[in-house]
Formats: sequence, structure tokens, C-alpha cells
Amino acid sequence: MLAKEAAKAAAEAYIPVSVKSLRLDTVLGFDLHIKINGEFVLYRASDTPFTQKSLDSLKEHHVDNIYVSSADSEGYQKYIESHLEEILEDETVEEKVKAKIVYDTAALLVKDVMARPGSVETVKRSMKLVEATVFHNLNNSSAFYNMLKVMQFNYSTYTHSINVCTFSLALAQFSGISDTDELNRLGLGALLHDVGKTRISESILNKAGPLTADEWKQIEKHPQYGFEIILETNIIPHDSHYPILQHHERENGSGYPHGRKSGEIHLFSKIVAIADVFDAMTTQRVYRNAVDTFPAMQQIYNDHTKFDADLVKNFTRMMGPREQDDET
Repeated sequence: MLAKEAAKAAAEAYIPVSVKSLRLDTVLGFDLHIKINGEFVLYRASDTPFTQKSLDSLKEHHVDNIYVSSADSEGYQKYIESHLEEILEDETVEEKVKAKIVYDTAALLVKDVMARPGSVETVKRSMKLVEATVFHNLNNSSAFYNMLKVMQFNYSTYTHSINVCTFSLALAQFSGISDTDELNRLGLGALLHDVGKTRISESILNKAGPLTADEWKQIEKHPQYGFEIILETNIIPHDSHYPILQHHERENGSGYPHGRKSGEIHLFSKIVAIADVFDAMTTQRVYRNAVDTFPAMQQIYNDHTKFDADLVKNFTRMMGPREQDDET
């Protein structure tokens, strides 16, 4: 038992990363490790450039993943963010690998955002990540479906934020929005839509049983809190504020925090509302099991007074069966 616990602790101390995420002739700024007979061994020191010779050696030994110490995770995160556009444009990197890199990078970034919700630096990093993702999506028709393959459906605020951003961008494109700047503004608002939850007690957010009336009142404040937090940074486009403030508003006025109706709700907010509800229903929560894709879509479709009808139809078609399963 002790040996198993020690092995588990050792594994958690290292993060597996794709070799293809590393750029040639760059000084990484973090140590690389390889796993030999269950032990993590230093492969390259942080100040040693990653060269073609290094890559060839790993390929020769069929090494696809290499390991970074959890203590170096922040350095690796910022390295990937600074090279993300280059990675996404690299034709030698498989599309599913790109999707995994984007997803994992976004998860760590959202974690930083939630730890420092008013930080201008983390919001700027979010803007850059969304821009790189939008550019990739516009130039690769299978980008969304590859992201679906790497999505995590055990709920956390971090993965939920990425999932909602992913579904929102895909729905926008499926609905005919193709302008890069417009998609960037939508994507940023979608990624940051739940930042207001940082002002809500963890005991309420993670409560296993039903919420009390007072606890629900607290939950219903998170869109307004998020709007206030992001407004203070004074750096994101005006349109990006709407999904943060309005993602729980409903077409029939039954939503919160302000009970807005159809004509008072921004298009971005209507898109994010559908993505938010769908992901919330289809992910595993501490207080209920996940709902399968078809029943979740059917429930959203049946709630025709709450959501934009045209967007719901587009979402249903987008999430329906595909003629082929693109791998590239």
C-alpha cells in the first residue's frame, strides 16, 4: 500500500507533455524528465536548448511524452502560451495533439485567472490564447471536433470555462459568424464568463445537496460580480462584457441577474447561454450525474421560450451525427 501511494505521489509531481509542443532551438526555462522503469530521470536542464538532435533521439526511442515537474508548471504554461500560434501552424503536429495542447493550456490559464481574477496580465494572456484558437478554428474545419475528443466532462470551473468557450465559438461559426475580431470578442467573454464565481464561497459552489434560498441569491450574483471584476481591468472589448453579465438571462425574462428579455440580450450572451447550459448538463457534478448529449439537446430544444430558437436549431444540427470523423 505504501509503495503504491509513493508511486502515485511521484506521478502527481510530474506533468506529461507532448514532445511536439517543444520548439526547436529554444531555451525552455524548465527541466525535462523522462520515465525509466517507473523513475523520473532528468533529461535536459532548463538552460539547455532543445535541439533537432534532442528530438531525433526521443523519436528513435519512441518517446511521445516527456515530463515537467509540477513545480515548473507555470514556466511550461507560459512557454506554451508564447509559442501557441507557432504550434498550431506546425503541420508536423497532429490535429488531435494540437487540440490537447490548447485544452490543457487553457485549463491552466483559467486556473490562473480564477486565482487572480482582477489581474490585467492574466486577462491579456486570455486574449492571446483566444486569438490563437480562433485563428486555428477558422483555418481548420475539424478543430472543434478534435477539441470534443479531448474535452473533460468531470465538472470544474476551469474545464467548464474552456468547454463553454469551445462550444460558443463553434456555434457562432456554425451560425454564420466568420469575422475574426467578432469571434475573438465572443471567445474572450465565453472563456471568462464565470469569473464572478471567485466571489462566491466554495462551500456554496461545491455543495452536494440542494441550495437554500439565500445560497441561490449568492449564486445569482456571480454574473454581476464577474462584470464588475472584468470592468475594473479596463482592457477587454465592450462586447466581451455581455456574455459575462448576461449568460444566465433568458429570452422570456426568467433569467438573472436582471431579468432581461430577448431584445435586451446581446447575441454573444444568447450563444454562451446555450453552451453554458449544455456543458453544465453533460458534465459530472458532485450532486448529480451527467446527462447524455441527445437528452441534453432535447431538453434545451424543448425550453423554446428560454433560448433563441434559431441558435438552438443550429446547435442541434452542429452536435448531431457527422458524415465522417475527421482525424486531421
